[in-house]
Amino acid sequence: MTALADLVRGFATLLKPAEGNNVKLTEWITAARAVDLPHLRSFTSGLEIDRLAVNAGLTLPYHNGRTEGVNTRTKRIMRQMHRRAGFDLLRHRILLP
Repeated sequence: MTALADLVRGFATLLKPAEGNNVKLTEWITAARAVDLPHLRSFTSGLEIDRLAVNAGLTLPYHNGRTEGVNTRTKRIMRQMHRRAGFDLLRHRILLP
């Protein structure tokens, strides 16, 4: 449990985008694979599958938070209005908050 806690803390420090995080991620993956935890091994394999996207997320200051927020809000409104009204009301609720 101590090793897992240390690895989680180490990964949490990587979540703030900074230069050199891609190298630190490689070191973290090596340390995580050295510990015999199957779920952590699965997580590191998933990181390796899409490594370019993970590196971009850990090193670049850009994010799509605003877009995701708009998408979430639109989906929430659509769920609330399910089968109650047409596109005109949906458009009105989205454009005039």
